[in-house]
Amino acid sequence: MLLHIPEVLDAAQLARARSLLAEAPWSDGRVTAGTQSAQVKHNEQLPEGHPATQQLQQIVIDALAASLLFFTAALPKKVFPPMFNRYADAANQFGNHIDNAVRLVQHGAMRGGRVRTDISCTLFLAEPDSYDGGELVIESPEPSVGSQRVKLPAGDLLLYPASTVHRVEPVTRGSRLASFFWIESMVRRDDQRRLLYELDMQILALREAHGDTETIVGLTGTYHNLLRMWAET
Repeated sequence: MLLHIPEVLDAAQLARARSLLAEAPWSDGRVTAGTQSAQVKHNEQLPEGHPATQQLQQIVIDALAASLLFFTAALPKKVFPPMFNRYADAANQFGNHIDNAVRLVQHGAMRGGRVRTDISCTLFLAEPDSYDGGELVIESPEPSVGSQRVKLPAGDLLLYPASTVHRVEPVTRGSRLASFFWIESMVRRDDQRRLLYELDMQILALREAHGDTETIVGLTGTYHNLLRMWAET
C-alpha cells in the first residue's frame, strides 16, 4: 500500500529542520547501504550519531506521534530512528534497490536493537519546485500498475512496502532533502494492513456522518477483532 500523508511536519518544524540541515555535515550515503544498494547509491547522509541528527530525529518522531493517520496506516511496533539524506551535484541519484529486511540500530536509545522493515518511509523536506528530478519511483509487483512516481510537498510523508523495488531519479537542479526510515508494524502483512486501514477510514467516515450507531459500534468491534487476530505486540 502506498499512502501519502500530508503535512506531517508543520511550518515551524520544517523551518527548524532546514536550519539544522543547513549547518550539519554531510557524508557519503553508502556508509549505511547494503551490498547491493551500495553499488547504485550516490547521495549524501547526515552521520547517525551527530547531535544535529539527533535533534532532527526528535522533530520527526514528535510529528509522527501526533499523526493519527500515520498510526492508522502503519500500526507501528518499532520505528527505526529517522535518517536524513541529500541529493545534489554529483551525488544525485539512487538506482533500483530493495531495502534490507532487517536493520540494526547503531545509535541512541534503541542501539543494538533490530527493526524488521515492513514499511519504508520518505518524509520530504524540500519544496518540489526547488529542485528538478529526484522523483521517488516505486515499481509495483502488479504488472497492471507499473511504476509510480512520487514527488511530494515539503512536510509530506510517503509510506510504501519495503519489499518493493524503488529508486530516486537524478536531481539535475537544486537539492532534494528528505528523511527516511522504516517501520516494523504490529501487522507485518501489507494486505492485512491495507484492509485494516480501509476499514478504519470507512468507520471514521460513517461515524462523522451518523454518530455512533449500533452498526458502527459493531463495525468497530470487527476492526479490533481483526487487529487482535493479526497483531504482534
